Amino acid sequence: MRLARPLLLLALLGLGACGEEARLPVAAGTGPDPQLPPPRQSWFPTVNVAPAQGWPEGAGPVAAQGLRVQDFAGGLQHPRWLHVLPNGDVLAAESDAPPKPEDSQGIKGWIMGLLMRRAGSNTPSANRITLLRDSDGDGVADQRSVFLEGLNSPFGMALVGNDFYVADTDAVLRFPYQPGETRITAPGTKVTDLPAGPINHHWTKSLIASPDGARLYATVGSNSNAAENGMEAEEGRAAIWEIDRATGAKRLFATGLRNPNGMMWVPQTGALWAAVNERDMLGSDLVPDYMTSLRDGGFYGWPYSYYGQHRDPRIEPQRPELVSRAIVPDYALGPHTASLGLAWSGTGEGAMPPPYAQGAFIGQHGSWNRRPASGYKVIYVPFQDGMPGGPPVDVLTGFLDGEGNAQGRPVGVALDGRGGLLVADDVGGHVWRVSAAQ
Repeated sequence: MRLARPLLLLALLGLGACGEEARLPVAAGTGPDPQLPPPRQSWFPTVNVAPAQGWPEGAGPVAAQGLRVQDFAGGLQHPRWLHVLPNGDVLAAESDAPPKPEDSQGIKGWIMGLLMRRAGSNTPSANRITLLRDSDGDGVADQRSVFLEGLNSPFGMALVGNDFYVADTDAVLRFPYQPGETRITAPGTKVTDLPAGPINHHWTKSLIASPDGARLYATVGSNSNAAENGMEAEEGRAAIWEIDRATGAKRLFATGLRNPNGMMWVPQTGALWAAVNERDMLGSDLVPDYMTSLRDGGFYGWPYSYYGQHRDPRIEPQRPELVSRAIVPDYALGPHTASLGLAWSGTGEGAMPPPYAQGAFIGQHGSWNRRPASGYKVIYVPFQDGMPGGPPVDVLTGFLDGEGNAQGRPVGVALDGRGGLLVADDVGGHVWRVSAAQ
């Protein structure tokens, strides 16, 4: 077996290298009406992993014309998600996957573990939240401290009054917070459990509070790519949960969302939006990731159908009664872009400057199941009257070098309230700040 495993991995990588390629540009799978060609299935999936290399000394991503990028903070351990406190302090969740004993079993699990390590993930989780403070307003954090530690693969964060909430991989926790403090030592109180377990395939749990602070919304990704672990393993997953903040009682708010991550409120309509990472292994041109407004009680197709009522040929038995009411997403973000981070551009003083003042920023972590690669950048989609109103614009690029190595990978995005966009770069170990060039 010592010989067979490396040979099997080399064979898989070799087959991926000569596998199918995209026939459409990423732009064809982007926007309110994406092209959806017929699925292409094969015995071996396309494998096109960008090896994680990190940034050379002094290097960083490239901002769009009219913008500049600063190294807000470096030397972080796999920073995945961001939250900005009212006083401007920035919280970075340094986190990676928890132990998932049943998700790593067998040859398939072993190979996927190696591929994830090649992509810069599957490392021991720091299990902490770090506070970053820019005390002089120059766009670079000059103070840092451990804000919370001893967590369990933390990801989403929210603050309501003096209650600070963290979405661990298996629960939502509440901690007391006083404005300006740089460390919380009080123990957390569990608000509610979240689906986790020994598979826990999509482990990240994002979190956002309702505008009135009465409710929390938590994302829970699926336990598989396309229900190959059985629907019993998907109980309560591929969904967004609504949580009563006072009691901890929860209910399913929206379902059929394979791997929802970033969430935002759009002020013109009051709608909750989510960025959703769609399924793999139907070809390089399928299925587009997307962002969409969420309807209370809405079903969005997974696993039975994609992008509305397009049936996934791999899923048997089918559920036609569910497929018939699957909601078409609002805006496609390109196939296999791994669109995870989502943030509204801000309102009033401290918002991003024109032409980025009314729209959504999306952190695209990058593909592994598409040739050529897609994602690996931060984009902006302008909105008009509360809905997407134009094609996406590149905001931050250069995460892949000329040889296709990943120098960094953007994940969470957040507005800092000072006219800047913050971007968590887990592979690079940085938080970048994008702002007007002047």
